Order: sequence, then C-alpha cells, then structure tokens
Amino acid sequence: MSASHPPLNLATVGLLIVPPLMWAGNAVVGRIAAPWIPPVTFNFLRWVLVLLILLPLAGWVLRRDSPLWRHWKRYALLGLLSIASYNMLQYLALNTSTPINVTLVAASMPVWMLVVGRLFFQAPIRRVALIGAGCSLLGVLVVLTQGDLARLRDLQLVPGDAWMLLAAFVWATYSWLLTKPDEASDIRNDWAAFLLAQTALGLVSASVLTTGEWIWLSSQGQGHIEWSWALAAILVFVAIGPSLLAYRCWGAGVQRAGPTLAGFFSNLTPLFAALMSLAFLGEAPQAFHGVAFALIVAGIVVSSRR
Repeated sequence: MSASHPPLNLATVGLLIVPPLMWAGNAVVGRIAAPWIPPVTFNFLRWVLVLLILLPLAGWVLRRDSPLWRHWKRYALLGLLSIASYNMLQYLALNTSTPINVTLVAASMPVWMLVVGRLFFQAPIRRVALIGAGCSLLGVLVVLTQGDLARLRDLQLVPGDAWMLLAAFVWATYSWLLTKPDEASDIRNDWAAFLLAQTALGLVSASVLTTGEWIWLSSQGQGHIEWSWALAAILVFVAIGPSLLAYRCWGAGVQRAGPTLAGFFSNLTPLFAALMSLAFLGEAPQAFHGVAFALIVAGIVVSSRR
C-alpha cells in the first residue's frame, strides 16, 4: 500500500491535534483513578459508557440486517486492538509509571508505524520519515535513561514502560488497518456507526479480559472499586473526550494524512501531558523531559517534509 496523501492543511492539522490533547488528559485522569479501580475494569466501564452514548446515534448498525455481521471479523479485530487492548495497556502502564513517562514512551509510535507499514502493508519507508522516527526514538531513550544515555547499558524497563511500548505497537497496527478499503461503506461513512461497531465487538474481548482480571485479583485477596463522584466524572470524561472525540478526529486525520505522518502528531501528547501533570498532579517536568520533547518535535517537522 503506497497511496499518496495531499499536503497538510489547517483542517487536517486540527484533526490530528485533538487526539493527543484528549489522550494526554486520559493519561492524567487515568493516573488519578489508578488507586480507585483496577485498570482493565476501568477500560471496560469506559467503553460501556461509549456504547450507551452511541446507541441513539447509530443503533441501526447492530440490527440483524446490518452489513456489520457480514464483516464482523474485521470489526472484531479493530475492536480487539483499539477498544480492548490499546486502552487496557495504557491503564496498566499508568499503575506503575507517570503520565509524562507513559506518553513519552508512546513517542516510539512513528517507529512502529514505519515497521508495521513496511512488514504488513508493503508501504515504502521514506528517508525523511526514517530520520524523523530516529529523532522520536532518541527522545524515548532520553526519557527512559532520565537524560543520561550512559545508563542505556543498564537500562531496565519498569512494567509501565514495557506495557506502553506494546500499546504503541498495537495502535500502529490498528491505524494501518484503518487505511484498508472497507466493503461495508455504509458503516465506514458514518463515524458513529463505525465507532459503535468497533465498540460493541471490542467489548466482547474486553469483558473476557475484565473477567480474567477479577479472577486473578480474587486469587490474590484483592480487587475493589472505590466509587465516588470524582471517579464517575473521570469515567464520563474518558468516554466523551479520549474516546468519542479523539477516535472521531483520529480516524478522519489518518484518512487525510496517512498513518505514518499522523503517528508523529501523536507525539504531541507528552507536551500536553506535562502541562496537565503540572497543573493537576504536581509532577513538574524535568530537564530531560524538555530534551526528549524537542527531539519529538524535530521528528514531526522532519517527517512532514515532502
């Protein structure tokens, strides 16, 4: 797949800026909610709310005569990757890492976009994209080594960093699948139906993962939810902002700019996460965070050149 995409314009840039803003907020509130609710359960409840919001908008997609059921395998895979897996992995990462670190580790996304595109979608790797990906990867190494690259020899990933690296690979695969032609055009052309189809089938796999989480927690004598108005407000926010709004804009942005370039825009998330962490968590960015972000921005600038 080597389809070319038109140059960036303000509308496309706007579409691609909204998701990292929402995802940064998701990382911050996910960190806040971590002591109150198990991560897999948090992800499951988030998408249940999304399902309830979307039903009045696109409930027809779940009817018996809907084209969804002729292509259910494709939507089940999209739901597994985006609804069940990516978000679950991010919330797992936030149990042991900070929002700034998690979003900076996710800056490896352009590398995964290039790798997945080349291996599975026959997409050529442009030189400027490779240079840009190298800048972003260097930014990831800076944050993982806390600014001392000599630590690379003794680098040990904390669980949160490893979960987020896996999440980045999952999201890259999902983004490339969005570019494949969709025979169910009635669904694809209706953003609410498209997201509802993924959500409904993704919740099937998410429910299995949630059941497994509670079985494991029960075996450890753990597992509880500390319900409060704060947790309820966080669930509503992650259902509307990082889910409905971000997924809508990301899907449209990927279609316009392509997954490779869109992946670099996702690296704006660390900037927003750093500002939000300072405001809400008191986690001030360190000097190495600034260096890492500068490298990430350089990657965006270089990769956007034609």
